[in-house]
Amino acid sequence: MSTRSAESYNFETGIYRPPSEGGSDSLLVRFTRNCPWNRCEFCAMYKTEKFELRSVDEIKNDIDAIAALCNDLKGGRSDGTVRRETVIALIERHPELNYHQGFAMVYHWLLSGARTAFVQDANSLIMPTGQLVEALRYLRKTFPSIVRVTSYARAKTLSQRKPEELHAIRKAGLDRVHIGLETGDDELLKKVKKGVTAEGHIKGGQKAMAAGFQVSEYWMPGLGGRAMWENHAINTARVLNAINPHYIRSRPFYTIPGTPIHAAAQRGDFQMLTPNEQMIELQRMIEALDVTSRVCFDHAGNYWRDRDGNLLFTHSYEGYKFPEEKPKVLERIAEGLKVDHQRPEYLNL
Repeated sequence: MSTRSAESYNFETGIYRPPSEGGSDSLLVRFTRNCPWNRCEFCAMYKTEKFELRSVDEIKNDIDAIAALCNDLKGGRSDGTVRRETVIALIERHPELNYHQGFAMVYHWLLSGARTAFVQDANSLIMPTGQLVEALRYLRKTFPSIVRVTSYARAKTLSQRKPEELHAIRKAGLDRVHIGLETGDDELLKKVKKGVTAEGHIKGGQKAMAAGFQVSEYWMPGLGGRAMWENHAINTARVLNAINPHYIRSRPFYTIPGTPIHAAAQRGDFQMLTPNEQMIELQRMIEALDVTSRVCFDHAGNYWRDRDGNLLFTHSYEGYKFPEEKPKVLERIAEGLKVDHQRPEYLNL
């Protein structure tokens, strides 16, 4: 029986992660706090928080604390199984675990097989390369069961990294980067204060691909509103064609209270696309897409349905393989346009 104190289990856990890296699938390990840019006009994440780098010692201490909790949840069993009676006994010894921000996450991660990890927060690659490499190696060494490590990354940060730095980070154990493209249109990028140009997106994405990362690019149908929808669609496809990432993920835009773009919509300075107009924009982008990526709709914002009431697109994290399934996606869009969609209440903000 472990005689550890509750302090042995102290570690930080951030709030945000991509859907494909969450739930019971990924261990959330915080390498940095919050977002170093934090100016995007559509985003409400991290707005009340200050960006901070964490030291390698802090990160290692967190990894050690997670490892201690894992060991005690398994009761020291070499087969790695987690038994209900062991978990109950641990909570009885340390009732404060009922309120621990990362306890349930670690427990479910072990039950799922302890195979993936997500490095938080918004742009871990901003860390000095040597420190990031050291922390990644320690994470991999401590949890050899991990087969994939992923992180958010800003395209501008990737574009500014030397190829040898990115190769070192990849070799140290970071497998996949999630990049918020949002749009490939320079005018719209400037308007929403993304802090990077279309060319910067292309350069960052191409350098990440060349370094051997799996690259997951996110874009926002509807971000340009009625005034900019077509350039948004065409130029987003142009940038994605130039990168040809492994994944392209659709995150339909809706306004969030407290953001500048929400205030603009309230004033009437920004006209949101209707659900069907948003789908027309999606159709235009897909038509112009010439990639070998997997195109994914793995988010509740892709709420469109067909005439039978079924979801228009699968929410699978693997989506549709292009170019083979491009005709299928266009067929589904054509089907969806035969329905008069209404935006769900949870998106009517």
